[in-house]
Amino acid sequence: MAKPELDGLTTEAQNPKSLELDRLPTLLLLQLMNDEDRKVPDAVARVLPAIAVAVDAIAARLRAGGRLLYVGAGTSGRLGVLDAAECPPTFSTDPAQVVGIIAGGPSAFLKAVEGAEDSAELGGRDLQERQLTARDAVVGIAASGRTPYVIGALDHARQVGAFTAAVVCNAGSPVAAAAEVPIEVVVGPEVLTGSTRLKAGTAQKLVLNMLTTGAFVRLHKVYGNLMVDVQATNAKLQERSVRIVMQASARERTAAEAALRECGGEVKTAIVALRRCCPAPAARARLQAHGGSVRLALESA
Repeated sequence: MAKPELDGLTTEAQNPKSLELDRLPTLLLLQLMNDEDRKVPDAVARVLPAIAVAVDAIAARLRAGGRLLYVGAGTSGRLGVLDAAECPPTFSTDPAQVVGIIAGGPSAFLKAVEGAEDSAELGGRDLQERQLTARDAVVGIAASGRTPYVIGALDHARQVGAFTAAVVCNAGSPVAAAAEVPIEVVVGPEVLTGSTRLKAGTAQKLVLNMLTTGAFVRLHKVYGNLMVDVQATNAKLQERSVRIVMQASARERTAAEAALRECGGEVKTAIVALRRCCPAPAARARLQAHGGSVRLALESA
């Protein structure tokens, strides 16, 4: 029997367009899913002002040496872990700078840990164990907006003075109320009733993309639209590093490759060295003097 508190949640409601889902031919089934998915970007667009506030607050915490910690359970927790895991290769961040915490611990990423999401105390304890401080930012992720584990984590975060935001897919939820900045992306009932890995999960992923990408743009990890702090940890990323230096410096491959060798594989340094016609140590010094900003390092006298 469904819990009474789920009755009013749009994420748990039956979608009238998919009542005959099991009878639809495959192509029509997929068209219906696609039609519903189209609603997600519009739902995200409606909450862009709240996302912008969160991006700037997260960037300020990271700039001051703090961390971003995602907290969630089930699909929501997995999305947080995924976004955190993508930051080091994309932005050359320390793995401890953006952290994904899932109810039940790392093993819950692959297999559900029964009951873990129902403990508010566990949510607070998991942040205590990571020595959360006022310098940090915590984003609670919960499609339903009522996950006790996430509420407990946000309550603890606010007690210590950390910045808090919540990414939820129902309006007026307890999780949203527990956060300083609620991001309520209401996408409506799922095609498969209650399966919030669908539209709700897509909406959450879009928001998390914005939070980290926006914050690291503000922290000078990007020049133009190029990921100039990329870590070249495999052949594909090594090739991308060369292409980025070529694009940013308007130089040929041989020059870009030589600059990267001279600069120890540092894409930012190679760009500045080529554009300013200076050796690696001087390029590195210019970047340091301008907070790691390629643009300022190139445009300043």
